[in-house]
Amino acid sequence: MNELSDGTFHIFQKLHELAQNLWWSWQPEIRGIFRELDPDIWRLAHHNPVALLQRVGPEEIARRVQDLEMQTRINQAHRRLQQYLLGSDSWGTTHAGPILAFPVAYFSAEFGLHQSLPIYSGGLGVLAGDHLKSMSDLGVPVVGVGLLYHQGYVHQLIDENGWQQDLYEPIAAAELPVEPVLGADGAQVRFPVELPERAVYVRLWRVGVGRSRLILLDARDDANSPEDQELTARLYGGDQETRIQQEILLGVGGFRALRHVGIKPSVLHLNEGHSAFALLERARELVEQEGFDPQGALREVAATSVFTTHTPVDAGHDRFRPDLAGPHLEPLARGLGLPLKEVLLLGSERPDDISAPFCPTVLALKLTRRTNAVSALHGRVSRKMWHGLYPSRTEEEVPIGHITNGIHVRTWLSTDMHNLFLQYLGPRWLESISRPDLWSRAEKMPDAEIWEVHQVLKARLITFVRRRLADRLERLGLPAPEREALDPEALTLGFARRFATYKRADLLFQDLDRLDRLINDPHRPVQIIYAGKAHPRDTGGKALAQRVANIERDPRFHGKIVFVENYSMHVGRQLVEGVDVWLNTPRRPLEACGTSGEKCILNGVLNCSILDGWWAEGYDGGNGFAVGTGEIHGNPDVQDARDALALFEVLEQEVVPLYYDRDASGLPRGWIQRIKRAMRTLAWRYNADRMVMDYVKECYLPAAGGETCRMPAS
Repeated sequence: MNELSDGTFHIFQKLHELAQNLWWSWQPEIRGIFRELDPDIWRLAHHNPVALLQRVGPEEIARRVQDLEMQTRINQAHRRLQQYLLGSDSWGTTHAGPILAFPVAYFSAEFGLHQSLPIYSGGLGVLAGDHLKSMSDLGVPVVGVGLLYHQGYVHQLIDENGWQQDLYEPIAAAELPVEPVLGADGAQVRFPVELPERAVYVRLWRVGVGRSRLILLDARDDANSPEDQELTARLYGGDQETRIQQEILLGVGGFRALRHVGIKPSVLHLNEGHSAFALLERARELVEQEGFDPQGALREVAATSVFTTHTPVDAGHDRFRPDLAGPHLEPLARGLGLPLKEVLLLGSERPDDISAPFCPTVLALKLTRRTNAVSALHGRVSRKMWHGLYPSRTEEEVPIGHITNGIHVRTWLSTDMHNLFLQYLGPRWLESISRPDLWSRAEKMPDAEIWEVHQVLKARLITFVRRRLADRLERLGLPAPEREALDPEALTLGFARRFATYKRADLLFQDLDRLDRLINDPHRPVQIIYAGKAHPRDTGGKALAQRVANIERDPRFHGKIVFVENYSMHVGRQLVEGVDVWLNTPRRPLEACGTSGEKCILNGVLNCSILDGWWAEGYDGGNGFAVGTGEIHGNPDVQDARDALALFEVLEQEVVPLYYDRDASGLPRGWIQRIKRAMRTLAWRYNADRMVMDYVKECYLPAAGGETCRMPAS
C-alpha cells in the first residue's frame, strides 16, 4: 500500500468505527464531521454516516478530509470514542454491584435510537433508546434485545386529499449501523425458534450504543419460507397470527440469542408486554438445564425479572384467542413440564373461563415481582386497570409502582443551548444533571442570551419546515405559495406525536372562528406546527391526521397552521428545539407519560398541557401552563368540549399575553423567567439518568439479588 492509500485506509477505518457505534448520534461534534464531508448526501441519507461513507467512497473521503483539514478532528473523535468505551470511572462502577458482572437484558419490540435505524414507531421505542443511552453514559451494563425490521415502520406521505398514504421501503442492512454477530466458524449466528408445525431460523445482528449493546433478530434466512422471512419485515404489521409469532421470536428467540452471544443476564427487563414469552423461555431453561421443578422455575424467573407497562388503554394490550395462543405455547409448556392449560392460565384474566384470551401483559404481571408504570398518575390508572388480577387486595395494594420516564438529555438538547450551559453551568454539567443544586445556576443565565439562542433555534426550525413543505408541494405537483409559511416573530406552538384519537390533535378545531381570532390577531399572532403519523390500520387516527393536514387549505390559516409529513426522530428534534410552546392535549388519564414535553425543558420551550402523565406531577403553577385543573368527565364528548374551552382560555389569557409582554429592549422578561423556572424545577427530575438510577436502585439490584418482594406501590 502506498503512502496515500495507507493514509486513506486509516482515516476511512476510523470514520467507519465512529459510524458503527451510535455514540456519534449524541455527539454533535462528530455529527458535524460527517455532515461537512458531504452536506447534500448527509441530508439525502437521513443523517446516516454509514450510508454516507458507502456513497462517497474512501478515496473521495480522503480528498475531502485533506481539503477541509479534518484529520486532527477525526483522530480526536476516534480517541474520544475509545476512551469512552474503555472508561471505568462511572456512576455504575460504584452503584451497579452484581450488574457489572451479569448485565441487564432489556427487551423491547422497538428501539428509537436514531432515524437512520428506523425500528421504532413512537414514544415506546424512543424511551427504550434513551434508556440504553443513559445506561451507557452511567456505566451500567445492559444488552438490548429487539427485532431488525427490514422494512422498518411506515413512511408517511400526505396525498392531495390530505390522507396518509403508507409507504414501506426495504432497508439495506449494509447501510445500517449494524454488524452481523459471528460464531466461532466465522459465519453469522443463526438458530431455530419453534412455531406451529415448523421452525423459523433467525440471524443475529449487533448494534453498538456507546457502551451498551443491542442484539437484533432477523428472520431473513434461506431456510425460511418467504412468508416466515416477512415476520421481521414490519414493526406492528400483519394480523393477530403475525403479531403473536413476532412476539415469540422477540421473547423466546431473544432470550436464546443471549445464550448464543455468551451473555448470562442477572435481570430481565421487559419494556411492555410484547416480549413476555422471554419469561417462559427462561423458566423452561431452568427446568431443562438446571433441574428446577416447574413452579420453582417460575418463582425464580419472577424474582429476577422487571416489567414496565406503558399502555393505560385496555384495548392497547394484545389478547390472543386460546386456539391461536395454544399451538404457539405448546413447545414452551412441554419444556416446562406443565400442561398447556396451566400455561394458558398464566396469561388469563379469568382463570375459571377456558375460553378467555391469552394476554402477554397478564403473563408479565404474574411472572415478575417488580412492575412499574411510567408516571405517578399512570401508576394509579394501572392499579385500577389490573385490580381484577388481585381480588384479595384493595386497589391501592395492587403491586404496581411507578418510575416516571425521563429523556436522554444529550440526544434531545440543541448544540446551541448546550454551549450556553457549558458557559453558565460548568464544563462537566452533564455529569450532574440529576442534582437539583446544579439547576439553581440557571437563574444566573442572562435573559438576553437565552432569548438569542432560542431565536436562532426558532429560525432554524422555520427554515426546516418551509423546506419540508416545499418538498411536499413539489411531489404533489402543486405550485409554490405566494408567500412563505410561518412568521419568525409570531408565537409558535408545536404538536408532534403519534396520531391516536385520544391525543386529540384537533382539540383547537372545535371552534374554528375562535381559532381564527387567536391565529390572526394583528398585534399578537399565533401559528402552529403539527407533525405525526397514524398506525397504518388506525383509520380514526388517519382521519385525524387528514383533518389536521387539510386545515392548511383554509384561507384563514394558510401559512399559519402547517403539517410536516413523515414524522420521525429528526422531525421531532427540530420541533422540540425551536417552537415557543409545546402543546399536549390527551384525554386524561390516557397519557402514560408523554416524554415529548420533557424534551422541551432544556431547549427553552414551555409546556402547555393537560394535567396528565408526567405533567400532572411536574407542573407547579409557574414552570409552564396547565390546560384545565385535571378534571375528568364520564362523557368523553363533554370532557373534550371542556378541555377545548380550557385550552383556548389558557392560550388567550396566559400564554399569548406573557409571550408578547416585552420590555424596552424587546425581551419578554416574564416568559424567560418561566423558562428558567422550568429548567430549575424540572430538568433534574425528568431525564433518563435519574430514571436509570431509579431502576438500578429500586428494581435491578433487588432483582439481581433474587429478592422476592415487589417494588412498593406509589
